[in-house]
Amino acid sequence: MFYVYVLKSTKSGRYYIGSTNDLMRRLNEHNSGRTPSLKHQRPMEIVFSKECFSSLEARRYEIRLKKLKSRVILDRIVKEGEIKLGP
Repeated sequence: MFYVYVLKSTKSGRYYIGSTNDLMRRLNEHNSGRTPSLKHQRPMEIVFSKECFSSLEARRYEIRLKKLKSRVILDRIVKEGEIKLGP
């Protein structure tokens, strides 16, 4: 399985969007400082994840979410627990 995920910094409240084939491994990598852009945002917690059937599907969701650049939409996705995007 593949996943698109949203992490939230417990330090700053900022979101991070990504995709992976191993969600817990990736979270551990983020929290260990292996992701330079998040090094000062640690610790991170998973606030949303969606299972996808392929890496391509997960990557497409990731790209669409990143293009939104809207905290309001990310807050809604986290709260509702699902992605509701138009075509």
